[in-house]
Amino acid sequence: MAATIFIDGEAGTTGLGIRERLAATPDIVLKSLPSERRRDPEARRAIMAAVDLVVLCLPDDAARQSVALADTLGDHAPKILDASTAYRVHQDWTYGFAELRPGQADRIAAARRVANPGCYPTGAIGLLRPLVDAGLIPADHPITINAVSGYSGGGRAMIEAHEREGGPAFELYGLTLEHKHVPETQLYSGLTRRPIFVPSVGHFRQGMLVSIPLHLDALPARPSGADLHAAIAARYADAPLVVVAPPSDSGNLEPQALNGTDRLELHVLANDQHHHAVLVARLDNLGKGASGAAVQNIRLMLGLPAEREQPAKESVHA
Repeated sequence: MAATIFIDGEAGTTGLGIRERLAATPDIVLKSLPSERRRDPEARRAIMAAVDLVVLCLPDDAARQSVALADTLGDHAPKILDASTAYRVHQDWTYGFAELRPGQADRIAAARRVANPGCYPTGAIGLLRPLVDAGLIPADHPITINAVSGYSGGGRAMIEAHEREGGPAFELYGLTLEHKHVPETQLYSGLTRRPIFVPSVGHFRQGMLVSIPLHLDALPARPSGADLHAAIAARYADAPLVVVAPPSDSGNLEPQALNGTDRLELHVLANDQHHHAVLVARLDNLGKGASGAAVQNIRLMLGLPAEREQPAKESVHA
């Protein structure tokens, strides 16, 4: 019997991406409300009671309201996957990064409420958590995270600004150093010191690079680039959606190479002569950074087999 899903907020970028990925899936049936009833609490409550899982693709406050509505159903409440930031560091919700640590996919599968990760944190946590767990980066080490994303990650206003009016070629933002992704990045990376996070947006629709520079001789273990690579590769040896790239001296990475995929690609770029390294994560901010991760979590929560990953589109600058 097919599982049933209601996407609350299906008209947004993430909701559309999830719907597109699930539309042709025979073991899932998508349920919807007519556009004129999407704000009707009774209609939304009724459809929640009739499905196995609700996906929330809403702003934080609206997501909280939807959860409160689901709570009124008591034992008849569906499982919930929330794509907002509302519950990502909430102790009663399971964090939906299946590759976070051994057993995390099983925790997601057993959970009734799962918070989908942010796009930037997916890259940063994917790089940092294995190194903190391995003792190569102390939990209190000062970390700086730089990142660039395509403009689709900025929501409707930013998308319209770039596609209708032409946005800037590149801009830094979040320079108050209060970006909403910092708490989950710190918590799930295993850091006790708040990292500095400097995001930016480029004039391209989708794609993302997250980079973390390191002075290797400032780390107590004084690891080499090979040590960092080995620890990250060991963590993801059995993770089909995470690719740890072989060491490279090409000196060039562009953000769009994984567009159209649900894959996370991790790089360790090191110069051992100078004791420097840069950790880099590459992903599609609409794939593993949003809708692709949501579908991965949906299938875990519903006990469905994982989908096969699609190949990356060929990049013009890879």
